[in-house]
Amino acid sequence: MTTVQLIIQQAINALSIGSLYALMAIGLAMVFGILRLINFAHGDMIMVGSYAALLLLVAGMPFWVAALGGIAASTIAGLLLERIAYRPIRGAPDVAMLLTSFAVTILLENAAILIFNPTPRPFPAPEFLGTAQRFGPLRIANVDLIAIIATMILLVALTLFVTRNQIGISMRAASQDLLAARLMGINVNQVIASAFAIGSIMAGVVGLIWSIRVGKIDPLMGFYPVLKAFVASVIGGLGSLPGAILGGYVLGIVEILLQGFLPSSLTPYRDAFVFVILIILLLFRPNGILGSTEKEKI
Repeated sequence: MTTVQLIIQQAINALSIGSLYALMAIGLAMVFGILRLINFAHGDMIMVGSYAALLLLVAGMPFWVAALGGIAASTIAGLLLERIAYRPIRGAPDVAMLLTSFAVTILLENAAILIFNPTPRPFPAPEFLGTAQRFGPLRIANVDLIAIIATMILLVALTLFVTRNQIGISMRAASQDLLAARLMGINVNQVIASAFAIGSIMAGVVGLIWSIRVGKIDPLMGFYPVLKAFVASVIGGLGSLPGAILGGYVLGIVEILLQGFLPSSLTPYRDAFVFVILIILLLFRPNGILGSTEKEKI
């Protein structure tokens, strides 16, 4: 493989993993932009959707039905999370909402451990998702191709939603000033619930693709993706949707570069190098690449 071909192959790899980080980061950014809440329980929507899909697969449902069922389960869980855990304490100090997100995370993960036990379970997927397409020396796994295509479709749909749809426009207004949006007659409850629902849909999609890539699921599977999504959000500018997307792809590129160029003895410490790069970035851009000193807009 020539140098150019190697660069193209690594770019494909970065695009696929960066797409998943971007989708997860969008969910965090939408909620933070409106409520100023870092919703770490967002990662557990991945776990909920993946286990729901697995149960449907075990029950004999076709994979596409199980996939849609998993995404629906993530969406319902996100709406219940907003209604039961966050809405009652809306207006409380930011630290109270942050602690609530940690409490919900621990609750959901331990509930999953009690119900399903902590042992990882294999995630069955159609055979074609485990194969790859070859273009000469280049190779792209079908699941990575689906991840890239699904992300592009969702990003276009999200762009149209926040620029053309009344709820999407209201969401942007709420991210600018929640109190002013309420005084202007905007249904704030509907707007916030929509933000949780959209983020949870994307988490459900990420959960399915992540489960297929890894080949197994477990009650703690949401921790790693939400941590990476948080890093991506900080890189791009916390609370900014364009920043979340950019941060996701930047993080994917950095990880692939480190994977490809670090000595084999240092590869296990790749995440440590990612956080070092994050610290250096924040020294020069404390608000992220696209962040500002003002409240970010969606």
